[in-house]
Amino acid sequence: MKPRNYKRNIPFVIPDKNNKVGVSELKQNKTPATFQRSLRVTLIIGQIFSLLPVEGVYSTSPINVRFVRWSWKCTYFVLSLIGQFFITFMCLYKVLHTTASLNGTTPLIFYGTTGLTLIIFLRVAMCWPDLIRHIAHVEDLDPYYDRNLTYKCNATCGFVLFLALVEHVLSLLSAYTGAMVCQSEDMTHERFVKHFYPWVFNYLPYSFGLGILTQFLHFQSTFIWNFSDLFVICISYYLTSRLNYVNKQLLNAQGKYLPELFWRTVREEYCRAAQLIRRVDDVINGVIFISFANNLFFICLQLFNSLEDGIKGNGECSSRGKGKTSTILGGYEAASYFFFSLVYLIARSVTVCLIASQVNSASNVPASVLYEVPSPVYCVEVQRFLDQVNGDNIALSGLQFFSVTRGLLLTVAGTIVTYELVMFQFNTQPQSSNTSPTNPTLSFYNNTIIPSSK
Repeated sequence: MKPRNYKRNIPFVIPDKNNKVGVSELKQNKTPATFQRSLRVTLIIGQIFSLLPVEGVYSTSPINVRFVRWSWKCTYFVLSLIGQFFITFMCLYKVLHTTASLNGTTPLIFYGTTGLTLIIFLRVAMCWPDLIRHIAHVEDLDPYYDRNLTYKCNATCGFVLFLALVEHVLSLLSAYTGAMVCQSEDMTHERFVKHFYPWVFNYLPYSFGLGILTQFLHFQSTFIWNFSDLFVICISYYLTSRLNYVNKQLLNAQGKYLPELFWRTVREEYCRAAQLIRRVDDVINGVIFISFANNLFFICLQLFNSLEDGIKGNGECSSRGKGKTSTILGGYEAASYFFFSLVYLIARSVTVCLIASQVNSASNVPASVLYEVPSPVYCVEVQRFLDQVNGDNIALSGLQFFSVTRGLLLTVAGTIVTYELVMFQFNTQPQSSNTSPTNPTLSFYNNTIIPSSK
C-alpha cells in the first residue's frame, strides 16, 4: 500500500537555468560550440574556390558576416561562373556536333551541374548573414559546449579533400598515361590537354593560357562537387549536436521525478532547435538536392561502365601489349583510377546520407524518454512535448522533394539497381565497326573518345 502522502513526498528536483541536467558535464571545455567557429575552416577553404562569397566567415561575431555585391569575392565568383559556363557550352557544342551517347554527354552533365551548384551557393551566400544571426540568437538563448564539434568538422574537411586530391591526381595520371601511349611523338602540354579536353581543343586553337585555364576550371569543378557533400556533412554535424544537447538533458532525467518547469524548459529548447533546422534547410536544401542528384547519376554511370565492360587497364589506347613499359603502374593507371574513384564515390555518398539522416534520428530520441515519465509527474507539458516529437518530421530535405532519413539510403540503392537493369536492357545493340570502342574507364574526368566523324 502506498502512503497517503505519497505524492507529497516526491523528491522533486528544481532545475536551475544555469545548471541544467547534463550541462555540468558539458562545460568542461568552457568554450561554446558555435556555428561560426565550427565551420570556419570549411567555409574559408570553400571561398578559395569561389563558393559562398560572403565577408566575415573568419570572424566569431555574426555582425561581421555580410554579403557585399561589389567585393573581390563576388568578382571572383562571377569570373568562375563565366568560366564554368564557357566549358559547359563547349561540351554542349561537342555533343551537338557528334554522335550522342551516355558517356559522351557525361562532361556536359558534370560541368553543367557545377555551374548550377555555383548559382545555388550564390543563393546560400545571399541568405547566409540572416541565417548566421538567427543561429547566434539561438546560441545565446541555449549555449552548449561540445568539445568535439569543431574537431569533427575540421577533420572531416581535411580527410574528404585529401581523398578528392588523390582521386584528381589519379585521374591526371591516367589521362597522362593514355595520352603518352596514344601519341607517337614526345609528350607536351599541348598534346596532353588536347587528349584530356577534346571538347575544348577540338574546336579552339591551343594556347598555353587556355590550357592552364581549362585545367583550373576542371580542378575547380572537381572541388565544388566534393565540397557540396562536405558542406552538407559539416552542417549536419552541427544540427545533430544541437539536438543531442537536448537529448542529453532528457536522458539524464529519464525516470526521475521532475517538475513541470523542467519539461517546459526542455521542450522550448527542442522547439528552438527544430525551428533552427527548418531555417537552415530552407537555405541549403538546394545544395542537398544537387549533391544527391550528382552522386546518384555518377554512381549509376560508373557501375554501368564497370558491369558492362569490367574494370580494365586498357582504354582507348592500350599501354599493355604494345611494348611500352614506361608507364608508372604498368598500364593499370586507368583501372586504378577507376576503381578508386568508384569506391570513393560510393563511400562518400553513403557517408553524406547517413550523417545527414542523423538529424532526423536525433529528433526522435525524446519520444522514448517521454514515454517513461513517471505517472505522478506526468503533465500537460510532457504531453505537448510528446505530440510535437511524434507529429513533426524534423529532417533536412532536397528542395522539399525528399527528406534525408536512414530509409532514403535503401530507396537510392533500389533506384540504382532499377537504373542498371533498364540500361542493360536498352544497351543490347552492338557497336558499329567505324565507331571507336567505349572506354571502360570513361568517366567525367577522362572522356577522351574522339568520334570518327571528327
